[in-house]
Amino acid sequence: MRYLVLISLVALAGCDRVRTTTDKLFGGDKAPETTAAPQAETAPEEAAEAATPEAETAAPPADILPGWEGARQTVAGLGDPTIPGRWMETALVEQERNGRVVVRKTGAIAHVTLIPGGGDPGSGSRLSLEAMRALLAPIDELVELDVYSN
Repeated sequence: MRYLVLISLVALAGCDRVRTTTDKLFGGDKAPETTAAPQAETAPEEAAEAATPEAETAAPPADILPGWEGARQTVAGLGDPTIPGRWMETALVEQERNGRVVVRKTGAIAHVTLIPGGGDPGSGSRLSLEAMRALLAPIDELVELDVYSN
């Protein structure tokens, strides 16, 4: 029984790596199409409240930032090692957001906070020490990365 649980955990840990590998082989990072779940009917009073002009002009919440589809490529080196956390300073973003970086050679993945950096989108990026360790990347070399917006 212990071995079955151990094997299940190992298989589950590799799922994300398998998924990203198959995405690279079969045409990118396309999200599967989902069907909308049927919604319960609402009372006429609730429908009237939802149709008020205030609800129509409400702005989307500030914490939901539009991202991009697919991967963007960059070359990254070590950033300031005194700043804690798992982050990447890059010119690919204009506002701070969460993202995922994948090493192009090895397929290693790390979830990071993407921080806007100055320069052109092709000017390169800087990774935190913790992110470099999570990617198992050498800290004294440049690393080619695919960057995904969450």
